[in-house]
Amino acid sequence: MSTRDIATPASNVVESRIDGPIGTILLNRPEAMNAITVELGAGLEAALRDLAPRVSVIVIRGAGGNFSVGGDFRELQRLRAQGRDAMAPLFGNFARACAAIAELDVPVIAAVEGFAMAGGFELMLSADIALVHEKAKLADTHSNHAMVPGGGSTQRLPRMVGRQRALAHILTGDRLSATDAVAWGLAYRALSADRFDAAVAEFARNLAEKDRTALARIKRLIYAGLERPLSEGIELEAQIVLDHLSEDTSGAGIDAFTGRKET
Repeated sequence: MSTRDIATPASNVVESRIDGPIGTILLNRPEAMNAITVELGAGLEAALRDLAPRVSVIVIRGAGGNFSVGGDFRELQRLRAQGRDAMAPLFGNFARACAAIAELDVPVIAAVEGFAMAGGFELMLSADIALVHEKAKLADTHSNHAMVPGGGSTQRLPRMVGRQRALAHILTGDRLSATDAVAWGLAYRALSADRFDAAVAEFARNLAEKDRTALARIKRLIYAGLERPLSEGIELEAQIVLDHLSEDTSGAGIDAFTGRKET
């Protein structure tokens, strides 16, 4: 399949592209370092849901060399003047976009470079896999601006790194390096500057070559298991693996490995 653009209706703050089995979502407000607006949050969710049935892997990136600096303070200031209800879509749209990632059957990769602050940091936490540029600047900076996180970091971060690190990080707003992010389990790999684009593309291609059904089931099992006691998760896995092995796609994989087909 050739590369083609999919326009987000009435907006270009989020752009989508399909290149073979890989879909790319671009947060496209480079002049504002991809700050999150009501429109961007809605566009991100729409793009995720639109691409997922069409591709095997989705990569989220930011335009202009930055992932996202978080919420757009100018829009927030305008909405705040209108009252509580006016602010709700800013947080609701973005939260739904972040939550959608876990619901999709395909892996979603955050390719993080430049600044990933506040909401941008929260989007990175929401991705299935984060690949981080070696010089990326990462932090939940809400407390530095007398703000409270609204994109899920108070809930996702302690589940990922534990109470101590989560509290210390969110309360201080201290910056993390790419190396820190990998050590904390917030990113899978830190990528060198000279190979960042190529390494992201290679990683996405390698995932896209794997069986789509197997990846979807693995992803569902992991997210479902995080919400269950271990014993229930193990039982769910046992049922899913038997379902999977009863289908033709897994049989083809086994035959390919053994180099023969049963007669």
